[in-house]
Amino acid sequence: MLTLNNIEVIYDGVILVLKGVSLTVREGGITTLLGANGAGKTTTLKAISGLLRSERGEITKGTIELAGERIDRLPPHEAVKRGVVQVFEGRRVFEHLSVEENLIAGAHVQTDGARLREGVERVYQYFPRLRERRRMESGYLSGGEQQMLVIGRALMSQPRVILLDEPSLGLAPMLVEEIFGIVQRMNRQERLTVLLVEQNATLALGIAEHGYVMENGRIVLEGSASALRDNADIKEFYLGLTEVGARKSYREVKHYKRRKRWLS
Repeated sequence: MLTLNNIEVIYDGVILVLKGVSLTVREGGITTLLGANGAGKTTTLKAISGLLRSERGEITKGTIELAGERIDRLPPHEAVKRGVVQVFEGRRVFEHLSVEENLIAGAHVQTDGARLREGVERVYQYFPRLRERRRMESGYLSGGEQQMLVIGRALMSQPRVILLDEPSLGLAPMLVEEIFGIVQRMNRQERLTVLLVEQNATLALGIAEHGYVMENGRIVLEGSASALRDNADIKEFYLGLTEVGARKSYREVKHYKRRKRWLS
């Protein structure tokens, strides 16, 4: 469904952020992109959704294809029309609009009133709590409810691919599990293709079928979710476990040792 081929991204004409990133997201599947802060994960999503230009970034090499057609030169609204929607980190709701008004705003590419109403009802089926609060100003929702709202708002454009950026950020563990469970349900019932960016490797690899690990703008490791869960480096550097199961501080491990092992 979605393919990145040797993508390079430069900001302000001088700062090289992505350095030859290639990855594939299978149609109807969940693929996760793991990495620490500053690795280039969000920049990868913005390259796909066409949002780099708003931050003085540009793709200087490589291509991005959706179902075999190039989308790397499209502006963001055209990417949405093609079926690519990004859910931003940080739950960016329109605070002074009601829940339902936020959902309607997400359907700006939809001109059929009947289908718009069907879309709102579909979101409420996935997120019953939003139905209960549909007249409430979204700024008064809890963090978990706002996360549900931005995912629901993204669904309103009937996407083929949804790009989720750190949906677990700042949420209580029970809420995170609930939201990840709903993402799985949407994936199964809608055949929705998902690219999930996460720092929480345990959660991400629990719902994904394939994963990539990014560091310093490069893909340093990839494989099936089960293989990554069993990978000693992932256990040590992202789950904090050594081979004997003892906890180990991430900071204690020298960066060059990790790079040497992953790139060998």
